[in-house]
Amino acid sequence: MTDQWYPVGLFSQLGRAGRRTALMGVPIEVGLDAAGNAEVTDASGRALPVCVRYSHVWSSLGAPRKALFAIPEADQPGRRFVDVGVVRVRCSPLRAVENFLDIAHFPFVHTDILGAEPHTEVQDYKVEIREAEDEVWATQVQFYQPQAAKSASGGITTQYMYRVPAPTCSVLYKTCPPRPGEWDVITLFVQPLAEDLCDVWPWMALFDDTTAMTDLIHFQQMIFLQDRSILENQIPRLLPLDPGMEIPTRADLTSVAYRRWLKRHGYTYGAELVAQ
Repeated sequence: MTDQWYPVGLFSQLGRAGRRTALMGVPIEVGLDAAGNAEVTDASGRALPVCVRYSHVWSSLGAPRKALFAIPEADQPGRRFVDVGVVRVRCSPLRAVENFLDIAHFPFVHTDILGAEPHTEVQDYKVEIREAEDEVWATQVQFYQPQAAKSASGGITTQYMYRVPAPTCSVLYKTCPPRPGEWDVITLFVQPLAEDLCDVWPWMALFDDTTAMTDLIHFQQMIFLQDRSILENQIPRLLPLDPGMEIPTRADLTSVAYRRWLKRHGYTYGAELVAQ
């Protein structure tokens, strides 16, 4: 768990003063060195691993065995890259990721935006753990949405793909209203502050030449703030990995695969292991 890469700040917001934060209960400081490069240290002054990607600074308390996962769209010409900022949520970092993977809540939490009654049925879709990439993928997902994106002018049936490349990160590919044939990319990078507290850093790579950047940011922040009250009231607070602790439905296939994948990797930070 300590050998994973985690987001710890936006590179554009760093200064010499540094950002004091935490990673898995350990106080850390994120800042710039004399040459303007990102650096991360723990409370003892020990330098931690650092990489800068997708506008964010990433670090680890251990020694990551592989490079940060790739998002090829981050290098695609013509996209707008949106740094949404950070939202602090009093929930397990794993709960935050699982909620991002949940389609069924759209009509009830994001009413008249990402979903609406009577369009509440989650149609069959495909979920797999891709062994070569060691990632969870959900494909062939579709859902009717009154406003699929800030750039959307009306309701459409939106196509989705979900990808979990790391325990506290998820990547969503969805229909791009202004450019059919391409995918908008919306990510959720989660920084575990503690087992029941996290900072969530959404980031987007979009094809949208008309919407003001402020409006793009506010739209995504509004969506996630609608989720926050749900997340902060979930019981149990940690994510159950024991299949007997919660009863899944057909709509929860991605969540089931995510929990199985976490269990396979022994990733238990923010997880509930045994039914009480």
